[in-house]
Amino acid sequence: MKKALMMLLAAAIVGAGATPANAEGGEKKKSVTAKKKAPRVAVQFKAKTKVVRAKSPQRLASLDDARYLALQSSAVLVQDQATGAILFEKNASAVLPIASITKLMTAMVVLDATPDLTENLAIGEDDVDLIKGTRSRLKVGTQLAREEMLRLALMSSENRAASALSRHYPGGRDAFVAAMNRKAQALGLADTRFQDATGLTAANVSSPRDLAKMVDAAHQYPLIREFSTASEGEFSIAGRQQQFRNTNTLVKSPVWEIGLSKTGYINEAGKCLVMQAWLNNKPTIIVLLDSWGKMTRIGDANRIKRWVESASLARQTAG
Repeated sequence: MKKALMMLLAAAIVGAGATPANAEGGEKKKSVTAKKKAPRVAVQFKAKTKVVRAKSPQRLASLDDARYLALQSSAVLVQDQATGAILFEKNASAVLPIASITKLMTAMVVLDATPDLTENLAIGEDDVDLIKGTRSRLKVGTQLAREEMLRLALMSSENRAASALSRHYPGGRDAFVAAMNRKAQALGLADTRFQDATGLTAANVSSPRDLAKMVDAAHQYPLIREFSTASEGEFSIAGRQQQFRNTNTLVKSPVWEIGLSKTGYINEAGKCLVMQAWLNNKPTIIVLLDSWGKMTRIGDANRIKRWVESASLARQTAG
């Protein structure tokens, strides 16, 4: 009896101890599992939230917030052409070489003289680049109408075409360069100086602020708008048709509406780009100077476009 009682007592103790231990063990296991899952859910939620924020226009609440606009060009200006309001600027007063952006002024001076655009001009030895040694498909002796020379200078940044235009100006090349500087002064371009019509010399300088004014002025010329934004064209050179393309690949992009364009490059200037384009149905001037890397100026232009459009979308969402 005593032995049986002791056995019953031992069984009761073992049974009582086993159930709480297992239950606690189960709770511990369940608790550990919950703790493992909870951080994973939290991390997933946090990562998802972060991605949504990165894509959301709320990150760019206004055009005043340019923290997320990381541009690689050394000097930049983005301006509302209609109001003159500066949307973004970076070293906008820096005076830098402008390379073939020069050709916008070249075109204005040519057209201001109201010349005969059908007159044939010939490429001469004096039009060969002795500054940078650049090549050209316009061989010495090539004859093209003045209008075709102007189109090639603006669309394909043809240096020999620009040189020929200045050489055939009344009074010659010196008179042409003098007219370029007078035009700059008349437009209030205090930081701008020209020494040739091509931009091959680093002595042709300006600032983003001045170039925004120059782009606005050039945009008033229908032929400059047309020629500078043509994506390509065929020209009869030495008796055969040759195709030339625009140096700005954005002019043929379906997501861009560009009203004026000009690229530029020499070593001293880096890659340059100026445009008049419609962003959010507003005329906008973009100036990018001293970009390095083959696609940097194009990338910066696209970043500006996304920034302006995102900021506008954020305002619409907030409203």
